[in-house]
Amino acid sequence: MVGVKTAFGTLVVGTALGFALSRIGFSSFDDLHAMFTFADLRMLFSYCGAVIALAVAWPVLARLLPAHGPYKRRPVHRGSLVGGLLFGGGWALCGSCPSIAFVQIGEGQLAALWTVAGIFAGNALYGAVHARYLRWDIGSCNND
Repeated sequence: MVGVKTAFGTLVVGTALGFALSRIGFSSFDDLHAMFTFADLRMLFSYCGAVIALAVAWPVLARLLPAHGPYKRRPVHRGSLVGGLLFGGGWALCGSCPSIAFVQIGEGQLAALWTVAGIFAGNALYGAVHARYLRWDIGSCNND
């Protein structure tokens, strides 16, 4: 069970991240399109800066936190490729990834409610398809 202190911290960090993503422009389809077509490099540099910051911070966190914490290595399974393709296809179709859909809702873009509904429907559909047809190991998805 999550404590109040942890939940409040998560709320504060999530709100700050959502505000930053909104201010940078990641919630705008037009700005994202400009980034992917290299018409505006501002957001591309922001994204690359975040990747570099995480590349530096991740090993530091791994050393500071216990080996059995939430940052331990997990195996990659064959569903990662399928999941990545579905994630990318969904992002291209609706113009946002899951976190950005919530940022858009926070901005008052109510069309993002359709995106969130699609996220939940897609997860439910994948669960049913996986249980019936795929049945491969999802070990990297478990928190064990």
